[in-house]
Amino acid sequence: MKARIAIVVVGTLACGVARGEAIEAHRVFLPQDIKWETAPSSLPGGAEMAVLYGDPTREGDFVVRIKAPKGYRVPPHTHPKAELVTIISGAFSFGRGQAADRASFEKLPAGSFLSMPAGVLHYVFVDEDSVLQINASGPWKIDYYDPKDDPRLNIAPAGAPVR
Repeated sequence: MKARIAIVVVGTLACGVARGEAIEAHRVFLPQDIKWETAPSSLPGGAEMAVLYGDPTREGDFVVRIKAPKGYRVPPHTHPKAELVTIISGAFSFGRGQAADRASFEKLPAGSFLSMPAGVLHYVFVDEDSVLQINASGPWKIDYYDPKDDPRLNIAPAGAPVR
């Protein structure tokens, strides 16, 4: 039995090293030591992000945490790669589809886990100050269903005053 366990462990480590995912150093992040920065411009303003592992802009595995205030929302969008999402604190409402509809969503309290396959059209409402963790493979990308929702494009929504 011990030999089988050893074979599984060695095989798992070998697969990680073969894919270029070897962990170079033991790292620990205590909550007070996490370095929060403004979230990337691909997300609506108001959120902060901390990179805990890897680099979400490059090929390879990464882990990030996103801190979002109550009332924050991310309009309908997709990601080209799968994500594993854990709600660390607070509460989110998660929905699927082309319109961010408060009538059809799932409430995700702290401790919830969500596996999101690539290409699923979804949206998020933040119900209270919250932190979520995303484990995924980079490069991380977000594609908004409606281009006017993409904060990188600075397109005013229909009916918005022109300044």
